[in-house]
Amino acid sequence: MQNNVVITGLGFITSIGNSVEQVIDSLVNLKNGIELYEPFADEKIPVKCVGTVKDFDVSSTDPEDWVYPSEYQVRRDVLRGLAPHGLYAYCAMKQAIADAKLSDAEVSNVSTGLYTASAGSTGMLYHNMQRLDKHGVLRANPLGIVCSIAGTLSFNLVSAFKIKGSSCGFVSACASSSHATGFAFDEIASGRQDRMFVVGGEDGDYRTLLPFAGMRALSTSKDPNTASRPFDKNRDGFVGCGGGVVMVLENEKVARERGAKIYARIRGWGQASDGYNVAIPHPSGEGVINASNMALKSAGITADDVDYINAHATSTPIGDAAETKAIVAVFGENKKLKVSSTKAITGHGLSLAGVMEAGFCALAIDRGFTPGSAHIENLDERMQALNIPTETKFDSPKIVMSLSSGFGGANTAIVMEKVD
Repeated sequence: MQNNVVITGLGFITSIGNSVEQVIDSLVNLKNGIELYEPFADEKIPVKCVGTVKDFDVSSTDPEDWVYPSEYQVRRDVLRGLAPHGLYAYCAMKQAIADAKLSDAEVSNVSTGLYTASAGSTGMLYHNMQRLDKHGVLRANPLGIVCSIAGTLSFNLVSAFKIKGSSCGFVSACASSSHATGFAFDEIASGRQDRMFVVGGEDGDYRTLLPFAGMRALSTSKDPNTASRPFDKNRDGFVGCGGGVVMVLENEKVARERGAKIYARIRGWGQASDGYNVAIPHPSGEGVINASNMALKSAGITADDVDYINAHATSTPIGDAAETKAIVAVFGENKKLKVSSTKAITGHGLSLAGVMEAGFCALAIDRGFTPGSAHIENLDERMQALNIPTETKFDSPKIVMSLSSGFGGANTAIVMEKVD
C-alpha cells in the first residue's frame, strides 16, 4: 500500500517575492518581477531583461561581502561554501522549516532527506578557475569546488542542516527540480522516508544566463513588462531568473499526527523523454504527451479531472507551440481546463523552475485562485484551442498539473490535489 504524500512547508526567494505572502500577492495581482539588468547594459549585449532577486546583493566574489536580509543569520563557515543560489536556497530552507513548524529533531534524522536541483554556479567556477590559473594551486580557494559545481546545493545544505536521510542532486536542465520532486514523492510513497525537502536554486546572473543568448534562446526585448510573454504571437525568447525555493513533502499520516498545515497532496507524477534533439523540443510534444499520460495514470485520474495546468511555456516560439500541441493531444479542446504560465512574471528559473512552479500550484490550491498568464497582447493563433486566462481567476482548482521540460527532451508532469 502506497503512502499519501502532502506538501506541508514552502520557502521562496524569487523574483516575485521572498515569502509565501509576497509570492501570493504577486501571483494574484500578476506583479512583474522582471527588470532591466545592469550587467547587460553594454550595447554589445542584445539581452536586457532578467527576473531579479530583490533585497540581496551577491555581486561580490567574496561571500563575506554579500548583503542579505537581516532575519537570516548564516554562519561564516557555512557562507564560505555557498554560491549565490546557495544563499538563496539556504534562506528559503529556513523559511520552509519554519512554515512547516519542524523541530531540529524532525529535520535531522534518518527518515528526513533532501533532494536538490541546480546547474551549479558558472560565475563562481569561472572566478575560482581564474584565481587558480593566476595565483597557483596553493592560493586557490579551498572551497572553490563545493561552492560551484552542480552538486553544490546538496553538499552545503545537507551539511548545514544536518540531514541524515536520503540526499541527492538532480541535473536534467529545466526539468531538474521537477525530477527531484517526483523522486522525493517516490521516497515517501514507498515508505523509505517520512519527509523530504525538495530544493531548487539558480544564480540567475550574467554568467548563468548570457550563454543562452548565444543559443538565440533569450528575449531581446528592452521592455521588462512584455519581454516574457508565453503564448503571445510576438514572443521572442525566454527571460532568465534566479532564486531559491524549498518545498517540504511528508507522509500524510506523519503530517497529520503532528498537526501540520497541509497545502496540497501530490497525487502522482510522470516523466518521459522526447528522444529527438539536444536543445529543441519534439515538434508534436511527444515527450510531454507521454509524461502527462503517465502522470494521469500514476494519479489514478483522467484528463477530464484536471482543472488547471501550470505550463512549462517559457516564451520561446518553438517551445510554447510544441507544448500546446501536447496539451491539446492529451486534454482535448477542453475550455473548462485553464492553462497559464507564471514565467510571464517570474522569468524562467531553469533548474529552479519545476519546484518553484509546483510551489505556486500548491499556493493556488490552498488559497483558491488560478494564476493568469500575463503580458499576452496578441494570443498566438495556435494557442486558441486552450483556455488561457490573462487575469487571475478566483476559483479553487481541485486538481492541478505542473509541467516541466529540459534539454534533451526531458519532460515531467506533477499532479497535485486539494485536501479536504
